[in-house]
Amino acid sequence: MSASKANYFVHESSYVDDGVEIGEKTAVWHFCHLLKGTRIGKQCRIGQNVVIGPHVTVGNNVKIQNNVSVYQGVTLEDDVFCGPSMVFTNVITPRCAFPGTRTKTLRPRW
Repeated sequence: MSASKANYFVHESSYVDDGVEIGEKTAVWHFCHLLKGTRIGKQCRIGQNVVIGPHVTVGNNVKIQNNVSVYQGVTLEDDVFCGPSMVFTNVITPRCAFPGTRTKTLRPRW
C-alpha cells in the first residue's frame, strides 16, 4: 500500500486490507497486518509485526509496540499503551482444559 498521498505512514512490508480506516499522523511499521473493518485513530504508533483485526477499533494517540496481536471484538480507547508481545484475545472465558475432560495436577518434587 502506498502512503505517499495519505496523511499517515504504512511501511511497504505491511498489509492493509480493504475497508481499514487509518487516522492522520499514524505510523504502521514493518510486517504488520491490519484486517478488514479495523479503525485506527489519529497519531497512533503501530510497531513491527503487529496484527490488528478484523473489526477492531483503536483510539487516538495509541502506542502498540512490537509483536502485539489485537483480535476481533477488542476496542482500545484513546491514549492506551500496549507493551511488547501482548495478546488481546476474543475468548471471553479462557480455560486450559476442554469441558468433560480431567487433567492431572502435577506437583513439584522438592
